Amino acid sequence: MSDSTQSARASGSRLAHFPVAFFAMIMGLLGLSIAWDMAQDAFGMALDMGGALRWFGLGLFVLILAMYLIKLVLFRDAVVKELQHPIQLNFFPTISISMILLGIALLPPLPGLAMLFWAAGSALHLLLTLYVLSVWMHHDRFEINHINPAWFIPIVGNALVPIAGVPLGYLELSWFFFSFAMLFWLILFTIIIYRVLFHQPLPDRLMPTFFIMIAPPAVGFIAYVELAGLGGEQGLDGFARVLYYGSLFLTLLLLTQVGRFVRLHYYISWWAYSFPLAAVTIATLIMFETTGLLGFAIIGWTLLSLVTLVVIFLLYRTAVAVGGRSICVPHL
Repeated sequence: MSDSTQSARASGSRLAHFPVAFFAMIMGLLGLSIAWDMAQDAFGMALDMGGALRWFGLGLFVLILAMYLIKLVLFRDAVVKELQHPIQLNFFPTISISMILLGIALLPPLPGLAMLFWAAGSALHLLLTLYVLSVWMHHDRFEINHINPAWFIPIVGNALVPIAGVPLGYLELSWFFFSFAMLFWLILFTIIIYRVLFHQPLPDRLMPTFFIMIAPPAVGFIAYVELAGLGGEQGLDGFARVLYYGSLFLTLLLLTQVGRFVRLHYYISWWAYSFPLAAVTIATLIMFETTGLLGFAIIGWTLLSLVTLVVIFLLYRTAVAVGGRSICVPHL
């Protein structure tokens, strides 16, 4: 098929505009699944909400992956265009992050399948991280207004690897992923704060990505607890507390801005609310299990309720947008 023919077909096809950012849905669902699993363990609940969400997330992952692979076959140029876009590029690692999260979520019931998802997801994510960093290093078109918190995705996704990697027995490999994830998180955090303070505001479409700032310290805390063997009688060290309280402060900061977020028009980027909130919820439940303090139980239940309602609302809004054909369309 010639490029001109493919372009003509793409202009009239919704599949050609099916965004890779749809995989952020899987991140949110699986993050919520893991949060409910943690809550069930922490509070001794019999309700297996985490299990239901786990299988729903797996099924949706298969569906979205199949659709994106069809897009790759039929509209290869559209995929290449996304890979070259300074913003959309950073959502490709949501594919590998979804696989790593499936490895984490499936580890208790199906360790063999979890191992496959974790290994494939970790390898793919490393390759995507190297590709994205290479594009950043050798670009000739990026400007300061292109950077936004979505740039954390390819970097900090690596910090998820130890959460399943340590229980699976890959300690040194897990330290490798964690180390450069934390290193580049600090670098990017500085640049993004500079961009927010001294340059034009983020466009409405990208405003929800502010919530991604919660994820690096929250995921870093969860991974560090696994890597350092913390928790239980050993308790927590100072670095773990800095990571957790940093994520909690960013959560509070963004929740005070809720009035700005509720006025936004729906975009697929709204799913950026879900996984970071799930991550800080999981971190809070770990704090409760480790310290036994009632305050963390209250915060944990509050956040779990909030992220559950957020995911339900996002599923509804996404279904409405798909039914109303206001999604998978060219950006205006």
